[in-house]
Amino acid sequence: MEIRVLQYFLAIAREQSIIRAAQSLHLSQPTLSKQIKNMEEELGKQLLIRGSKGSRKITLTEEGMILRKRAEEIIDLVKKTENEITMSDDIIIGDVYIGAGETDGMRLLAKAAGKLREKYPGIHYHISSGNGSFVQERLDKGLIDFGIVFRTPDLKKYEVYKLPSKDVWGILMRKDAPLAAKETISPEDLWDKPLLISQEETEGGRIAQWMQRSLSSLNITAAYNLLFNASLFVEEGLGYAFAFDKIINTSENSPLVFRPLSPRMDVEMSIIWKKYQVFSKPAEKFLQMLTEDK
Repeated sequence: MEIRVLQYFLAIAREQSIIRAAQSLHLSQPTLSKQIKNMEEELGKQLLIRGSKGSRKITLTEEGMILRKRAEEIIDLVKKTENEITMSDDIIIGDVYIGAGETDGMRLLAKAAGKLREKYPGIHYHISSGNGSFVQERLDKGLIDFGIVFRTPDLKKYEVYKLPSKDVWGILMRKDAPLAAKETISPEDLWDKPLLISQEETEGGRIAQWMQRSLSSLNITAAYNLLFNASLFVEEGLGYAFAFDKIINTSENSPLVFRPLSPRMDVEMSIIWKKYQVFSKPAEKFLQMLTEDK
C-alpha cells in the first residue's frame, strides 16, 4: 500500500466524490478510480460505496472508515518524519508535538516554549488535547513527542519527568446552586446530586475512592472528555462537575463557581516520552529547557 494511494483515498473521503477528488489531485477520474479499485483488491475489502447516478455521493464502508482513521495517522507520521530529517542540520527549525489533557500545568510548558522561542524562533508547537488514553495512544504511534499524564505511567515504556505543579480537584457548579454557599465540598454533599465526571473516571478510580461509593450507586448524568463541553451542561443546570481548578472561567462575570473538595484531592502530573526516543533537535531543546527551568 503506497502513501500516494492513501492520500488519494483520503481525498475521496474528504470530497465524498471521485470527480471532485480527481480535480483536487489533478488526476483523471479513470486513473483515480483504478487506483482505488486496485487498493480494494489488494486489501480484499470494499472501501467505498458508490452512489447512484443521480447523487454520485461516495460514502465509506466500515472498513473504509477504519482505513481513513489509520491513513490520517500514517500521513501525519510521514510528514513529521520528513520534517525531522530535513531539519537535522545545525539550524534549530522545526516542530514539537505535545499531547495533553486540560490542565493549568500547561503553563509550565508554555513558559518553557516562550523562553526557547527567544533563542530559536523557528520552533513551532502542535498541541493535541484529549484524555490520558488519547495522549498515550498518540505517543505510542509516534504522532507526538511528549504527553502530559496524571496517572503513574508504565515505566517500562516511558521516560518520566514529574512536573513541579499539581492540579486541584473540585466541583464546578452554577453560582445559584445550593452547594455554592459552601467553601468546600464533602462526599456526602454529592451522594444525591446529579454529577458529571471525566470519561477516565468512569471505570472507577480516584473519584470513586473519594466519594466512598461505587459510581454505579451515584447519579452520573454525563461523562465528558473535555471540561469546556461539560461546563456548558453545568451552566444549563444539568448537575455538578468534578473538575480541575483554573481551567474554566469562574471570575465575577461567570455564572459558574469552583469549590475544592474536602478531604482535599490533589493530582501530580508528569510529562512522558517513549523510552529510547530519538528526538528531533527542536524536541530535544524543548525538553532541555523544560527540565532546566525549575
